[in-house]
Amino acid sequence: MVVGSVSRGCDVVVIGAGPGGYAAALRAGQLGKDVILVEKNERLGGVCLNVGCIPSKALIHAADLAAEIREGDKLGLHVDGLSVDLPQMVSWKDGIVERLTSGVKFLCDKTGVDVVRGRATLLSDRTLAVEGADERVEIEFANAIIATGSRPMELDGFPFDGERVIGSSEALSLQEVPGRLVVIGAGYIGLELGSVYAKLGSDVSIVEFLPELLPGLDRDVAKVLGRRLKKMGVDLYLEHRAERFADGKVHASGPDEALELDADVVMVSVGRVPNSEDLGLEDVGVATDDKGFITVNDRQETSVPGIYAIGDVAGGMLLAHKAYQEAKVAAEVIAGEPAAFDNVAIPAVIYTDPEVAWTGLTEDEARRQGYEVTTGTFPFSASGRAMSLASTDGFIKAVADASSKQLLGLTAVGRGVSELMGEATLALEMGAFLEDVGYTIHPHPTMSEAVQEAVENALGRAIHILNE
Repeated sequence: MVVGSVSRGCDVVVIGAGPGGYAAALRAGQLGKDVILVEKNERLGGVCLNVGCIPSKALIHAADLAAEIREGDKLGLHVDGLSVDLPQMVSWKDGIVERLTSGVKFLCDKTGVDVVRGRATLLSDRTLAVEGADERVEIEFANAIIATGSRPMELDGFPFDGERVIGSSEALSLQEVPGRLVVIGAGYIGLELGSVYAKLGSDVSIVEFLPELLPGLDRDVAKVLGRRLKKMGVDLYLEHRAERFADGKVHASGPDEALELDADVVMVSVGRVPNSEDLGLEDVGVATDDKGFITVNDRQETSVPGIYAIGDVAGGMLLAHKAYQEAKVAAEVIAGEPAAFDNVAIPAVIYTDPEVAWTGLTEDEARRQGYEVTTGTFPFSASGRAMSLASTDGFIKAVADASSKQLLGLTAVGRGVSELMGEATLALEMGAFLEDVGYTIHPHPTMSEAVQEAVENALGRAIHILNE
């Protein structure tokens, strides 16, 4: 019950303490602004730190380690009696989350960011109210940054109950490995967590409405991932519409047959929706699109002067690192700095086995944009480092303009390819040409050599594979 009411003022109020929100608050604080950060949950960090990016990658690592131990015989490593203690694994994951969220609070304290707990609602274009557990705070601001994120989309016929039908958040805190797990949706979250539980011992089925994995990416990437999923024992049902969960079965319809899949747990992962309702946006005049995402320009400004939006709630690629960049742009624009979100490329990663990563344009995207394209590919089956890691699935493909030889994008599938995307994105931001990367010495033996070999192959001079 709210027992009191206070009024406060600030230069910048940030609504939401996820990656975008806390980064915006910290950057604004660094720039000398008086900042209030509003967060409805007890812990800072939002979905990413608490129930998303970080905890999922922790479980992925643990599951990968279990799989490597089981497959160690070919390396001369014989381990008997491996068992999975899921509660201990979840506890270890929770410890990582606690350290990171505590670190965000520490940084806010040291930067002078004042954290106010509660749910925010805009009252006007310069005031908002925060309804907390025991008080109502009215805040008058010069500028506001909306960073309220997104949440999993629910699916008709599969109402969440937190036990049998769950979202990705609950999947990160299960206390026992499901005997039979059905994942609805083959997006990156479904593929990642489906793979985790397959490696931990679940009988996993993935039901996907679309006719192919990872539409929009290079088709050879999907082939590599599909083969690996099959090897892990994951049953993949493409072109099937999940209809309902009843009597312990997932009922789905397909082009040729109806499915009834036994399920102890069903994880629904069919997309995300913005947390833009109940903020008072309509009353203030902040424009949204037909899906509820707040519309912004390249300075992260909304339709209302002085109000900004960043991260998932502003649409585009729903990625934490995009939110980080947008956060810095918004804070710097408010401080009068010449900032804009004008990046050439936003890298993306799917932490499956093997990993999938890309930045810039794919080959098909480049052709659709009118480029005459040249490509170069290097398979990890020709990489000494990949062989030494017993992980030779996959490849790297470089895409370039055929006439100028300017690099347009890189797509990769393979072990640890997420770590190669920083270099690739920097090359794109710097306007690099194939020769710039080709003449850059890469350390041997590393997976990063594959980037160099791919661009060299596009130039017809790769050393460790035949050039065609």
